[in-house]
Amino acid sequence: METSHNGPDAVSELPAAMLQTATAAGDWRLILPVVIALMAGALLLVLRHSRGSQSGFAILAVVAIIVVEIDLFWKVLETGPLAMTMGNWLPPFGISFAADLMGAGFALAASVVTLVVLVFFQAEIVPREQRHGFYPLVLLLLAGVTGAFLTGDLFNLYVWFEVMLIASFGLMIIGGRKIQLDGAVKYGFLNFLATTFFLVGLGYLYGLLGTLNMADISLVAPEADKRAMTGIAALFLLAFGMKAAAFPVNAWLPASYHTPDAAVSALFAGLLTKVGVYALLRIMIALLPASRDVLDPVLTAIAVSTLLVAPLGALAQTNLRRALGFIVIGGIGAVFAGMALPTVVGVAGAIFYAFHSILTMSALYLVSGLVERVTQATDTRQMGGVYAASSPISIMFLILIFGAAGLPPFLGFWPKLLLAQGAIENADWLLLFAVLANSILTSIAGTRLWAHIFWRQGREGARSEHKNDRLRSLTPLEKWAAQGSAIALVGVIVLAGLFPNLVFTSAGISAQDLINTQRYVDAVGIEVTP
Repeated sequence: METSHNGPDAVSELPAAMLQTATAAGDWRLILPVVIALMAGALLLVLRHSRGSQSGFAILAVVAIIVVEIDLFWKVLETGPLAMTMGNWLPPFGISFAADLMGAGFALAASVVTLVVLVFFQAEIVPREQRHGFYPLVLLLLAGVTGAFLTGDLFNLYVWFEVMLIASFGLMIIGGRKIQLDGAVKYGFLNFLATTFFLVGLGYLYGLLGTLNMADISLVAPEADKRAMTGIAALFLLAFGMKAAAFPVNAWLPASYHTPDAAVSALFAGLLTKVGVYALLRIMIALLPASRDVLDPVLTAIAVSTLLVAPLGALAQTNLRRALGFIVIGGIGAVFAGMALPTVVGVAGAIFYAFHSILTMSALYLVSGLVERVTQATDTRQMGGVYAASSPISIMFLILIFGAAGLPPFLGFWPKLLLAQGAIENADWLLLFAVLANSILTSIAGTRLWAHIFWRQGREGARSEHKNDRLRSLTPLEKWAAQGSAIALVGVIVLAGLFPNLVFTSAGISAQDLINTQRYVDAVGIEVTP
């Protein structure tokens, strides 16, 4: 199998690049999660007026996706990256799907979060949202996220971003409230702009390299003009920095994530920004490492400013979910810190933190939804006394805040430890200070929220020491579906924090495969003729 990447000779060699054998049956596990999500979403769209079967079918579809992704994850862990190419063409001409441990792990975490959100939503769905396609949109969003994590082609990554954008825009406005429309305008405009920058960067990259296959790019990019490649990398940094909500292009997230239902906010917080940081890790570390070295001061500045500014923004908020939006942004700074420390330890810390953030930030938004139900308010000044009303909600919120801050022994502590170790090894004292300061500031912002919502007796003002008379008890359905699903997800997070060996191992292997792409290239099957 030989391919030529550039020039007129490439056209004459295309017939030789055609596949001669059928794709092995086992390789289809790579695209089954996407196929199941798309087919189930299409079927639910047809049956959207059949209310009784919607939720059960969607949950079964996501369970099937999780089963396939567990098998995919263990296969990649045992044998290394896997790949398959669509159609009858060998890579880089065919469209490839490729899974390394980072992509497979992120896809699995995204499906687990989606399952929890679907169960949680049983307590709050209204007929309008079901009639207008809530379940098909959730499955379409999951298909886009999973496709982005498992694609081996940058143009396909753009396509999956578009799928995500369409689904997320629908989920944001599905309630039809004015505040949702306001949030959707801010969310949509900035994300459309980021997608445009991404597409422009793809055009320049293809014009320069003649390929958009990720494995192929990692081979031919070192031979290209370094100044042009740095400009393209900067364009990608801007595009994905906006999608990840890194400072200073982060204003859209806290302005929009509090507007939909809490379950939808949880889905967005756990999945959407993480696809942006996944794309940055893939492009900056694996595909364009020389350009990353040139942009290192920019990455460091973004990491430090995001780590410090975000928790300060959370301190200034009175709306609970807006405050949580800034905590999400602070986590993006931790991932940028790992990209600014391009060693195995630093990159492993970034990957570990992104995985932790998928689970923890989703759980935080789910718990915030429970708080809003109990207090019948979204403003923290109108909350208070929840600890006496519901100790499980109080405990879950505190555990998740400590995890987001990176305090031991919770899941968020371990990636912060790796990032601190990487900063010390690289003698990057500014990044070390920013990582530690973020933990302190996030702890302050989070415990301030906890004190106002849970510890204080009543609402802010003259009656703050009197019992909050607006508190209500959860209904049996809310306890079973909403609180039960949140407890299950928090339980997974706690167990992963107490027994982090699997995540440690996976993050380390993922970092090695990003820095040294040989195993990934071999799996895709790229061979370069001199």
